[in-house]
Amino acid sequence: MPRERKPHVHATNDDPVVTALSEVVGGPMGERARPHRWWTPLRVLLLLTAFTCCLGLVQKAPCSLVDGKDQNWVYSHMCYTDLRPLYVPRGLAEHAWPYSDDEQTRERYEVMEYPVGIAYWAWGTAWVTHWLNGSPDVEQRYQSPVDQLYGDDEVEDEQTIFLLVNALGFAFLALAAVWLLSRTHERRPWDAAAFALSPALLLTGLINWDLIAVALVAGALWSWSRDRPVLTGVLIGLGTAAKLYPLFLLGAILVICLRKRQYWTFASVTVSAALAWLVANAPGFLTGPDQWKVFWSFNAERTADLGSVWMLIDQAGDIGFKAHTINVWSWILFGAWCLGVFVIGMTASRSSSARGEERVAGVSRRLDTPRLAQLGYLIVVGFLLVNKVYSPQYVLWLLPLAVLARPRWRDQLIWQGAEVFYFCTIWWYLGGYLAPAGGGDAGFYWVGIAVRVLGELYLAAVIVRDLYRPDHDPVRDPDPVVEVRAPASLETSGP
Repeated sequence: MPRERKPHVHATNDDPVVTALSEVVGGPMGERARPHRWWTPLRVLLLLTAFTCCLGLVQKAPCSLVDGKDQNWVYSHMCYTDLRPLYVPRGLAEHAWPYSDDEQTRERYEVMEYPVGIAYWAWGTAWVTHWLNGSPDVEQRYQSPVDQLYGDDEVEDEQTIFLLVNALGFAFLALAAVWLLSRTHERRPWDAAAFALSPALLLTGLINWDLIAVALVAGALWSWSRDRPVLTGVLIGLGTAAKLYPLFLLGAILVICLRKRQYWTFASVTVSAALAWLVANAPGFLTGPDQWKVFWSFNAERTADLGSVWMLIDQAGDIGFKAHTINVWSWILFGAWCLGVFVIGMTASRSSSARGEERVAGVSRRLDTPRLAQLGYLIVVGFLLVNKVYSPQYVLWLLPLAVLARPRWRDQLIWQGAEVFYFCTIWWYLGGYLAPAGGGDAGFYWVGIAVRVLGELYLAAVIVRDLYRPDHDPVRDPDPVVEVRAPASLETSGP
């Protein structure tokens, strides 16, 4: 028997913060209120996302449009982005293939230190930039020293065009992510509003190319909710080709599949993810294996860097951590964290039934299995807590997972408020504005790191609470699917 489609859960009736704010416009949505025929939740969410992306571009504008700006200007206005500074030194001004094995090209430019997904995107948007700028003669540029390109007016214009091209591409990625998130839970499209109106998206969406992986993770969350394991694996594999962290979703899927005894499903996701990752990496590895390895060697040789707990401990204790020490201990701690998440995932809302169902008087009732977004957030946040760097845009890694794992504006504002505070302190620290009388004291920056960590742990704690007490989970269906099966004796006998 097909299920009757239930109406959307309206945010003004579901979230206390939105309910209180709705009093300004007449209060929560009434039972007899009729939604607007054209302004559907999805269209409103897409419009809000476009508005946020436009504000993000405006926030970055002072670092692109003002003449005579210096490095301190970038820090004081908090408008830094990697896109402009990398355009010339990574060979994008000459549209050089990032994995070229040409010896002169390798000596001329630094290798892209990012995974292949980002390198391909940067190379593709550089081609669009050249086309929009009249297809300049890159061979002539190749004959000049790289240093001379920085003062070239045509290259300067291209840097701005390159930023705008990427901004447009990122906007499409953000719109796609919101579309996918709004459809992950059919009755709760408004949960995606916390992504669409996210201050983290506004402030950090244009810093680097992280939105590529974010959109793919949103796609994986959607496809998993539609019971499409192969597509889920493909999206995870492609996401891992852009950033490493989507790989950790496989750990969350493992727990869910073990709970449901769907071993073949986990195998399908894992194999398709591996194949997608291999196919995505093949062009880069086959054309330039040495350049392909730079991402891995760069991260292995990195010491305690900005935003990490390792940097806080290192500076506060004047320890001088070596890269190898941090590598070993970060993986040990992350492994212990993942073990803890595994135990939580396997024991939360657990009944005596091994198949995740309980039967009472011939009724089979679905129990609460941890959701992918919940376990995914717990795993990814553990990685970020022990990682040896936390760039401001890394908050985007958590965003699609967080808004679905805990769709409550109070908790989202607490967590994202901590991230925004950290966003401010890192630029103040780099600009030297936290140093009293220029003394170099980084203590207030340490406070920013601590506040960020506490914000992430707060949201993790609330999610764990929801796992063990599903009645607190806003996404939990209060009327779970119930299938009534009559005893066999009644099926064959008459009244």
